[in-house]
Amino acid sequence: MTRTFTSLAVRNYRYYFTGALISNIGTWMGRTALSWLVLVELTGGSASALGMVTAVMFAPGLVLAPMAGSVADRFPKRKILLITQTIMGIDAMVLATLVLTGQIELWMVYALAFCDGLAFSFDNPARQSFVSEVVPAGNLPNAIGLNSASFNTARLIGPGVAGILIALLGTGAVLLVNSLAYL
Repeated sequence: MTRTFTSLAVRNYRYYFTGALISNIGTWMGRTALSWLVLVELTGGSASALGMVTAVMFAPGLVLAPMAGSVADRFPKRKILLITQTIMGIDAMVLATLVLTGQIELWMVYALAFCDGLAFSFDNPARQSFVSEVVPAGNLPNAIGLNSASFNTARLIGPGVAGILIALLGTGAVLLVNSLAYL
């Protein structure tokens, strides 16, 4: 195995890396579909509604970051990740169901985005530091680099795939794929 992928020799990191890549692609697909849903399907082009959904999604992180980092330092990171990923997966499934059944309203999108923002506030510091518990110290720089590559790869693939699937199957189907990616 080349030095580029040495961390993948660790079985648990391999599982984590694969799951994170799939989940990140799904997340970026979901964010793209959510933006399309708000901008095109629910508001007919309201940039302020799109800005509001982005604000309610990321505002909790600004407020909770110090506390969330402290929680990640004091409690088992794996359990934190299981809880936050479950919450975000349920939110994604609820959103997909509401869109697929035609019951979605803008206020529901805001509420679900806020819940995701709360969960993400605790997920992010736990996820960033979790890798150090999975790989030996000598592999840590490599694992961090692979995580960064995974995230950026997902950032490229997710929106492109989402755009194609929105055109072919609709927004609800993309949101459903995102919810399944949490599994």
